[in-house]
Amino acid sequence: MSGATIRLARPGEAPLLAAIVEQAYAHYVPAIGRRPAPMDDDYAARIAAGEAWVLEAEGGLAGLLVLEARPGHLWLDNIAVDPARQHAGTGRRLMRFVAEEALRRGLPEIRLLTNALMTRNLDFYRRLGFMELERREEKGFRRVFLAIPAARLAA
Repeated sequence: MSGATIRLARPGEAPLLAAIVEQAYAHYVPAIGRRPAPMDDDYAARIAAGEAWVLEAEGGLAGLLVLEARPGHLWLDNIAVDPARQHAGTGRRLMRFVAEEALRRGLPEIRLLTNALMTRNLDFYRRLGFMELERREEKGFRRVFLAIPAARLAA
């Protein structure tokens, strides 16, 4: 993916982000019985807040991140990869950026959650070295909370 860049999402790209998320998460709807929360996020608001990042490659958007600075950690609220670009290192590239961004901001840890039924996501995070913090039900979702030191993910 030479020539690919990660940058803040631009005003007007919200529909593109929503489309990537819709495609990336659609296969989970039958598994969890409803739309995953990222499918209904307000991407225009995320862009306006400076929380949405995109991976631009080959003239299009390959993936996105939603990042929130929180006390002591960087919260990865969403990572989504265009299904046509999955299994090509796109997710790992985005995760490396998350680690670099956490360190740039002086935040030593990255945290996230995923649905307990999203086993592919859980496997991906565990392969990267994330450790499970807790499981709990919130808003009707069975959520798994995970964390990793930013320096470990950046290595």
